[in-house]
Amino acid sequence: MKTIVGGGPKKLLYTLKTASGMGLLNSAKALNAKNACKACGLGMGGQRGGMINELDEFPSVCNKSVQAQSTDIQKPIPAEVFAHDLAAFQALSAYELEHLGRLGMPVFKAAGEDHYRDVEWDWALERAAAGLAKVEPGRSFFYSSGRSSNEAGFLLQLMARLYGTNNISNCSYYCHQATGEALGNTVGTGTATVELDDIAHSDLFFLIGANPASNHPRLLHKLIGLRRRGGTVVVINPLREAGLVQFAAPKMISSMIKGGDEVASIYLQPKTGSDIALFTAIAKAVLEKGGSAQDFIQQYCSGFDEFVTHIQDQSWSSLLDECGIAKADVERVADIYIQSKHAIFAWGMGMTHHQHGVDNIEWISNLALLRGMVGRPYAGLLPLRGHSNVQGIGTIGVKPVLPAEVFDRIESSYQVALPKEKGMHTLASLEAAYNGDIDAALMLGGNLYEASPDSQWAAKALDNIGLKIFLTTTLNRGHVVGVEQGESLIFPVCARDEEPEPTTQESMFNYVRLSDGGIERIASVRSEVAILADISAKLLPNSTIPFEEFKRHQKVREAIARLVPGMEDLADIDVAKQEFFVRGRLKHSPEFKTPDGKAHFVLPHTIAATPESARPFTMMTIRSEGQFNSIIYEENDSYRGVDKRWTVLLNQQDALELGVLEGETVDICSDYGEMKNVAVKLFNLPKGCVAAYYPEANILSSRLTDPRSHTPQFKSIAVSVTAKRLA
Repeated sequence: MKTIVGGGPKKLLYTLKTASGMGLLNSAKALNAKNACKACGLGMGGQRGGMINELDEFPSVCNKSVQAQSTDIQKPIPAEVFAHDLAAFQALSAYELEHLGRLGMPVFKAAGEDHYRDVEWDWALERAAAGLAKVEPGRSFFYSSGRSSNEAGFLLQLMARLYGTNNISNCSYYCHQATGEALGNTVGTGTATVELDDIAHSDLFFLIGANPASNHPRLLHKLIGLRRRGGTVVVINPLREAGLVQFAAPKMISSMIKGGDEVASIYLQPKTGSDIALFTAIAKAVLEKGGSAQDFIQQYCSGFDEFVTHIQDQSWSSLLDECGIAKADVERVADIYIQSKHAIFAWGMGMTHHQHGVDNIEWISNLALLRGMVGRPYAGLLPLRGHSNVQGIGTIGVKPVLPAEVFDRIESSYQVALPKEKGMHTLASLEAAYNGDIDAALMLGGNLYEASPDSQWAAKALDNIGLKIFLTTTLNRGHVVGVEQGESLIFPVCARDEEPEPTTQESMFNYVRLSDGGIERIASVRSEVAILADISAKLLPNSTIPFEEFKRHQKVREAIARLVPGMEDLADIDVAKQEFFVRGRLKHSPEFKTPDGKAHFVLPHTIAATPESARPFTMMTIRSEGQFNSIIYEENDSYRGVDKRWTVLLNQQDALELGVLEGETVDICSDYGEMKNVAVKLFNLPKGCVAAYYPEANILSSRLTDPRSHTPQFKSIAVSVTAKRLA
């Protein structure tokens, strides 16, 4: 069987092909402009140049960057396309909708109608404001993706609160909210404790529940560099991903010439959802070998004695049986960790998409504290963020609860009274909509329908909302599914590099970039900031907040700098051109912003038990090489050898027992839905575990959530797999 290597010449050729399709002049202009990358939260671009990161490394670009540009550089969808009814749009795949073209003018669908039609800008803005004015604010919600700017996000949450609701959330409630909750409990911060430069000096990197070969490709050359200087990469992932075994980094000529470098030094494949058992086993081995950092723990931590007692009470046999990892492998990892001087722990949604997602991250933090690997250079905690500004959107307040200091500053600065009622998070807003308690929703980017679990339920919930307002660049299934009954209004917005004035974004490393914008592709689209300011001014004509002035991005940045601690340097960033790290974040000193000033070892919480199921398999949803979040750029998945998305990855022994061969089809059922005639792909993952593609497999996923982060359980879903029998 041919070995698949991540990256390499094929990825270079793919990138060239995509760029050629955009037009080489267009792609060069887009990639070289001083704008932050539109893809993952690793971050690049900004004032150093479009393909340069904060370490001045060139070229810092990957196929995700080019993919993100590829659909922005499309011509507007012809008006004639909207002569087709909703059913015609619903018949298109996510890929086909994304590649219809850009939206060039606002489009509107009246309640009960089955067609969108072009409308004029002034009419659309008036309609949006008038529609919201008719709704009791508590029966509305506001949502933002992580691709919007700090300026647009700040304006969105300010508009919503002055309107009268705290039902404000962002896409992190479906991804890394568990991270924020857990790190707040353990080390007093919700963000990474490392900078990009720290990776270049670390000697051990734990990569847990993530596949950066596909989702954060530029991280791979850092890991290859770590291996080359004698360091160790420990991958913990149920799926054995080709790009994490061997990767040919296009940035590294030597890696390309030799056909790729090894990434994982050790690759552990625990059963899906069993990570806490594995982390407990590693901690048990470290303690038994006398490897804990006693001086650090005594000076900076609390809860250690209780932690040790808990670990000692766990039996080796039960831990190993639960996670499926051999004791020798656990002890090997423990030995390497004890020898390490600078260890970094990084993780993705394989950790957060569980009912115990917060517990997962607390246990990662426990492991880091056990060896004193937090609050020091070249070591720490690194959540691998998805969207390019999802962290910034949270920093500037797109969430149900504002920090008390920000809340008070807004009220005193503008002499306003903000609502104090408890706001709803993302899934709670949809629950309310399903129950008929939401009349209006404004969605700044994203694809809330396909991002949500239990797809049939999500469509019904959204369809119950009488007025939906979308701001977007292209169409997705969230604009055509769940919109049949109510009124929908879609505003076409500038892509980041098209913004008429500069915008800012915050990377997963707490680094704020300035994007110049300024490229004009479609004259009729408008800035997200301008649209939100216009709607706000019409909706809240007597407000003391100068929404008309906020059409100027600099005015918004001045407000953020004044109101949000840590963002003071934003005030003159467009003049000084000085990008910066957010002030006050935990990084290289053990200064923990917990109530007692200590880092906390945390024991498992009582979690509502998952209902017993007779279904024998545990499913996890996954993303492909050719997608970014819910955006599908290509239908195949080159790293896994899959040519269509309606596919399930099966353990070979499971397939043998089911009596199916690769390429044959099965039906998959959960307590929430079913997928029929799904193609089988044999894959290296633990027995009893299966994987299927998100968002298609959301039809099987549950609305069970982590009780503390309210993140849905997109992993650890009980399913049945049934072979298709020929008559």
